[in-house]
Amino acid sequence: MITQELLDSLSSSDKQALMEGLKELIDQSYKVEKEFVELKGLFEGVLELLPNALWVLDEEGGLVYQNSESLKIKNLLEFILERQSGGEMELEGNHYLVQINQKMGKKIISATDITDEKRKERLISMGQVAAHLAHEIRNPIGSVTLLSSTLLKRVDTATKPIVLEIKKATWRVERIIKATLLFSRGLQLSKASFALERLKEEIELSMSYYPYSKNIDFSFEIPPEVMMEADFDLIGIVLQNFVFNAIDAIEEVEEGEEGRIELLYREEEEFGIFEIYDDGKPIENKNILFEPFKTTKIKGNGLGLALSLRIIEAHEGSVRLIEGEKKGFEIRIRK
Repeated sequence: MITQELLDSLSSSDKQALMEGLKELIDQSYKVEKEFVELKGLFEGVLELLPNALWVLDEEGGLVYQNSESLKIKNLLEFILERQSGGEMELEGNHYLVQINQKMGKKIISATDITDEKRKERLISMGQVAAHLAHEIRNPIGSVTLLSSTLLKRVDTATKPIVLEIKKATWRVERIIKATLLFSRGLQLSKASFALERLKEEIELSMSYYPYSKNIDFSFEIPPEVMMEADFDLIGIVLQNFVFNAIDAIEEVEEGEEGRIELLYREEEEFGIFEIYDDGKPIENKNILFEPFKTTKIKGNGLGLALSLRIIEAHEGSVRLIEGEKKGFEIRIRK
């Protein structure tokens, strides 16, 4: 410490040198403080860019710092502290990978959302099981189909409706098997030019195999002369799926014995566009519309819309839910 006695003993030049030194020291301390603040801001900015949630706790467990990602996840920190350990954990349907470290008397906790990765793992497992079952079922169903076709030619008129119901049932099983194998194997497009009239005929034929009890008015406004270049079989599956979903929605309405389904086609410069509307039961959960193996329908296995979306995206198109006066979907296929 500089005393008054020491200052009095210094010459004017020494005092000036001392003051300049003190001034430089103060300037340096301000500079260091400014650099520290800037570095702290930069460090926090980096932490904000991290995709995982981050918390820093002091020795008493008080919260020293948390990034914005952690604010999006309610109750997770409390859940982690209750467990007092890291690793994988599930909270409110989401999965997290939690890591806990001790540094300089502080506890650093990070949580990475791995819900999508777990979902993909689950879908791969479910797809493998479904594909295996589909292969196992395919051969006996093929035999039943062949035998029912042979039987239909030999039975009397009174028995034919029963055999026809068998054929319809096996057709539905074959359709599920085909969708399952397409979803699990992946798609291989075989594009060719065809008239839209063929699609309309294909849909009408498939409807003769699909069961429904209500009186449904079908309006298919598809111009027969228009040509499309796409995979005919796969686009046919897509439109069948949406028509069948519309039928199921009408069937699930408790009141009323009638319904209406509209299938329209129009064109824009780059896209051919199908629109399908129905006056059936409203969609309950929009978040799982295209989620494989998830469905709120009484009938269905949850693969129809997921497979349809995959097929349309393979054709460089898109599927959009239409909400408003009419309920339906817009299907865009790139020309």
